[in-house]
Amino acid sequence: MIRATTFKGKTVAVFGLGASGNATVASLLAGGATVAAWDDSEAGRLAAEKAGLPLVDLSKADWSQFSSLVLAPGVPLTNPEPHWTVKKAKAAGVENIGDIEIFARERAAHCPDAPWIAITGTNGKSTTTALIAHILREAGKDVQMGGNIGKAILTLEPPAKDRFHVIEMSSFQIDLTPTLNPTVGVLLNITPDHLDRHGTIENYAAVKERVVASAGLAVVGADDAYCRDIAARRAAARKPTLVFGVDHEIAAGYALKDGMLVARQSPEHDCKLAAHALLPALRGNHNAQNALAAIAAVREIPAAAAVIHPTDWPKILASFPGLAHRMEEIGHLAKPGGKILFINDSKATNADSTEKALLSFPKDVYWILGGKPKDGGIESLRDYFEGIRGAYLIGAATDEFSQTLDGDAAIYPCGTLDVAVARATAAALASDAAEPVVLLSPACASYDQYKNFEIRGDHFRSLVSALPGITMSPRS
Repeated sequence: MIRATTFKGKTVAVFGLGASGNATVASLLAGGATVAAWDDSEAGRLAAEKAGLPLVDLSKADWSQFSSLVLAPGVPLTNPEPHWTVKKAKAAGVENIGDIEIFARERAAHCPDAPWIAITGTNGKSTTTALIAHILREAGKDVQMGGNIGKAILTLEPPAKDRFHVIEMSSFQIDLTPTLNPTVGVLLNITPDHLDRHGTIENYAAVKERVVASAGLAVVGADDAYCRDIAARRAAARKPTLVFGVDHEIAAGYALKDGMLVARQSPEHDCKLAAHALLPALRGNHNAQNALAAIAAVREIPAAAAVIHPTDWPKILASFPGLAHRMEEIGHLAKPGGKILFINDSKATNADSTEKALLSFPKDVYWILGGKPKDGGIESLRDYFEGIRGAYLIGAATDEFSQTLDGDAAIYPCGTLDVAVARATAAALASDAAEPVVLLSPACASYDQYKNFEIRGDHFRSLVSALPGITMSPRS
């Protein structure tokens, strides 16, 4: 645990008592602060009370006593309207911060040279964060990974000279980290997201930019205009900046060239690092982008790069298992003339996410989809229907998705996931394709049938593991 010693002797309000909020309270108390913790949810307050956390009704508290308000990331800070605690803090002149800001202050106070890699972007944050951590661990480094992925940041081990903190950051977390200054800031991409919170795409992009604005080194994607502008501003200010890209031509930086992930010193000089096709957990151009960002972040930190020989990159990248429920290859089943791949992409809860999977598997797909549909459904995926051999529909979206798919793909209403897996597998076994894919990529939330996408993905895995003759991937 990281002890919040920089708050010793201060009285701090903490609002939002989920995992990160509870960890924040524990960190502040361990560091010598007095804490007033609260949550709008009665269930959250009862759980905190059972855990012995110091509860104070912040709606009735004297805010002049507080030095800071530590907010859970999801609490509205600006749009559509600031949360009532934010309004009270502003009226009392109390700063609003998050748990990553506490980490930043502890690092600055006790070990400012401790290596810290902060990763953000609209898409790919978690994969890139996990891949950076994997590369560093393969290089024998002490790695602490958390933030918007896995563990709350204050539950990690404290900053140290030879300890790498690899921290995923959402725009909400960035908003609450005013002294954000990582060793390396990674900005993957910017597309419209969370505009209900940030108001406009320009505001959203400005928040994302803060991850790289004060970083020692900025690693910035070049495949969208917002990121290119951010990289140009960094370069114009003569701050160390590296770019990477898949779709945009890179003069110098990291790129995908003729199927190879390369470090480019100039358009005429590429250092080949790994063949993208040989990285099964990193299929698709979007994952090539993630891989380039991760490679750049590690290769440009001398303490990390020095122990990775150029010939080691293919093995290190190929050993990355990927993230559970994100285009995760969970097993294969032999069939005459080939094998069936089973892909768990339960994390694809909207059409944009499913598009990545359909781009990665453009033909011979036995697609399991459905659940609680999002606005727009799957109409945006129409260009990919040609590669679908069968659409196996589950859950509440069945009627809507059947209408969208009608005439473009064979439709099989299945109702539940067990029926869908059985029917899709039987059809794939009978097909003439050498490597058909049974793909769970629902393009829907799970809430009509499952508590969350993880449970849905775990159910898919258990159904696949019970198939006669299946060979499950090592991770599974």
